[in-house]
Amino acid sequence: MLAHSRALHISRPEGRTTYIQADLCEPESVLGHPELLRTLDLTRPVALTLVAVLHWLPTDSDPYRIVARLLDALPAGSHLALTHATGDFEPAALREVSEQFRAKGSHVNVRSKDEVLRFFDGLELAEPGLQVVQRWRPDHADVGADAIGDTDIPLYAGLARKN
Repeated sequence: MLAHSRALHISRPEGRTTYIQADLCEPESVLGHPELLRTLDLTRPVALTLVAVLHWLPTDSDPYRIVARLLDALPAGSHLALTHATGDFEPAALREVSEQFRAKGSHVNVRSKDEVLRFFDGLELAEPGLQVVQRWRPDHADVGADAIGDTDIPLYAGLARKN
């Protein structure tokens, strides 16, 4: 993995990648990072992917402000893709898991479907909208919903375009 990462770091400009160590709770530390500015052309559309990260932010952070600030820096045509843990399906089980993480010093902040939808305010949500991950695009998945059955994975997924 490390060898592959190093190869990507020295590839052509259109295939370039970088690693930034910054605090997501401080969006300016991400947006102003020299490596980001060398790697991405923020005058052209980019994808902001926040996959399985927002529910880990400290409880005193404001994830809506953080996402809005990151999106503000991106031009029209950019996309936001995110997943987020939810307690909508098995609230008691998710509360128990959250408490176990909290006892070990981590935070899992689950949000309802309406709360997760707020991250997409002002954006054009792509079909099929906000769905549990295994139902977002089951026709394109290697492991379809049939393999999972009727069990809901407590994670919403969505993709939206900034106009």
